Amino acid sequence: MKVRVIPTLLWKQFGLVKGIGFNSWRRVGSVLPAIKVYNQREVDELVLLDIVAHQAEGDLDYESVDEFGQDCFVPMTVGGGITRIDQVQRLLRAGADKVSVNTISYQRPELITEIAKLHGTQCVVASIDVRAQDRSWMCFSHCGQQSTGHEVVEWAQELEDRGAGEILITSIDNDGTMQGYDLPLVESVVGAVKIPVIASGGAGNYQHMVDAVKQAGASAVAAASIFHFTEQTPAEAKLSMAKAGIPVRTPYLG
Repeated sequence: MKVRVIPTLLWKQFGLVKGIGFNSWRRVGSVLPAIKVYNQREVDELVLLDIVAHQAEGDLDYESVDEFGQDCFVPMTVGGGITRIDQVQRLLRAGADKVSVNTISYQRPELITEIAKLHGTQCVVASIDVRAQDRSWMCFSHCGQQSTGHEVVEWAQELEDRGAGEILITSIDNDGTMQGYDLPLVESVVGAVKIPVIASGGAGNYQHMVDAVKQAGASAVAAASIFHFTEQTPAEAKLSMAKAGIPVRTPYLG
């Protein structure tokens, strides 16, 4: 299996944002131009997360997803505010290839099973946002604002049992710091489940990505700040990973 490099686009109302520790959001551009750039930069997939959709009173912004999907030529995972199976179906029709489910899974975990049965496990990316608390890793919902009382390993196993096809694990403590992924956190989840685990939160250089794969066992690495705020690129990341002996997909290496 090829290891994937996945830029994360955090979408807030009309633009892209990035923060530190799921806070202090700053505007970093617009969604559509970013998608067009990533189309040319050898990314394997994109993750597009609407970070305020869970607060909205209306339905999801399917029109924008449809617009993004028309210009996205790599698999696109869309998340944020999903609460019902009909929303998943509309997102897939609008251009999403997968959906990321987070907050609603704590309230109604059977939705994971519904999606998997209707669209296949490969459609369901279970997103888990984690903070370190009292020598444990605890899961948080609502964009990292509410404690759920769930410990990460047990929760990851339940999500797998319910039909999730992969897990996106994000360290809230490391998010935006560019100091590296929480390797023990990623390793603990990788060791607890059989499905692919995407490491997220903290990438600041290519070695961090190498470490997430070689030391922690991640099947993919997701990142945002490294691509927004530095000159480092997904293509160069994959070349560095290839030099470290990690199988990646590039036009130069196959």
